[in-house]
Amino acid sequence: MAIPTLLDVMKRNAGDAAVGLIDETTKNTPEVRLGAARTISGTSYDTTVRISLPVAGFRGVNEGVVASKSEYANRTVGTFILNPRWECDKALADANEDGPLSYVYEEAEAITAAAFQALGKQFYYGSKYGGQTKGHPGLRDFVDSAMIIDAGGSTEEGATTVWAVRFGRKDVRWVLGKNGEVKTGDPWIESLLDKNGNKYTGYVQEILARVGLQVGSRFSIGCIKNLTAEDGKGLDDDLMYDLIEAFKQPPDMFFMTKRSRKQLRSSRTATNATGAPAPLPTEVEGIPIVRTDSLLDTENPW
Repeated sequence: MAIPTLLDVMKRNAGDAAVGLIDETTKNTPEVRLGAARTISGTSYDTTVRISLPVAGFRGVNEGVVASKSEYANRTVGTFILNPRWECDKALADANEDGPLSYVYEEAEAITAAAFQALGKQFYYGSKYGGQTKGHPGLRDFVDSAMIIDAGGSTEEGATTVWAVRFGRKDVRWVLGKNGEVKTGDPWIESLLDKNGNKYTGYVQEILARVGLQVGSRFSIGCIKNLTAEDGKGLDDDLMYDLIEAFKQPPDMFFMTKRSRKQLRSSRTATNATGAPAPLPTEVEGIPIVRTDSLLDTENPW
């Protein structure tokens, strides 16, 4: 059975006015469109993460065995308020050739797109490493040291990371609080303030949702860090296979920047039998490569 994505859940729980916005403005945030999701009744929940398996083996006749069990860690998954809000001058909107609602919708598209771009960035960087401080933790907060491959680049503000992710009930999932509620409504009219504190009349509209991120296991995510443009510090298949080998079960997909994908292609061109340019990479061992603009090529090495 197909696992519902965050996009599916948000569209199912949004009002008619928001569905088109959500569908259109998540096109450039594959983490949002493709990532598995669940809803919760409140705004947070406690989950148990297994960090090691029990020990099992053989025994001799008339011998006992030492009982063992899995090791677990408790983790609270919280949701955070995502609240894109847009405002526009009523006089300007009313003068629009196609009517005020058309103008308001154009503003809504722009602001909502920006909100989902922020959500995509939050997926990786969280509140500590370059995302928004009032948002949820990201993959960087959860990744285990044993699941990190270091490419060794050292260029300040010139590094990037490739992420491998397993999505699902016990792995990585977006979480929507308040039963997945996505509130929206018709635009309303209120007094707005310009930069000097002077009032004018405008249209206002917003979307309200509560979003969080679950990482269910240390083997749910892994990454290749410190990829730069330095010679020998870019992405190649050796690094990709090192990352795959770190997983107990293969990841569902790789997320990377356009630069990383180009580096991987270049490494294949240099090593193939004919020397002809390799095609643009789309997978490694059948695991899809997904290019995203939410990851940056301007990270500091870590």
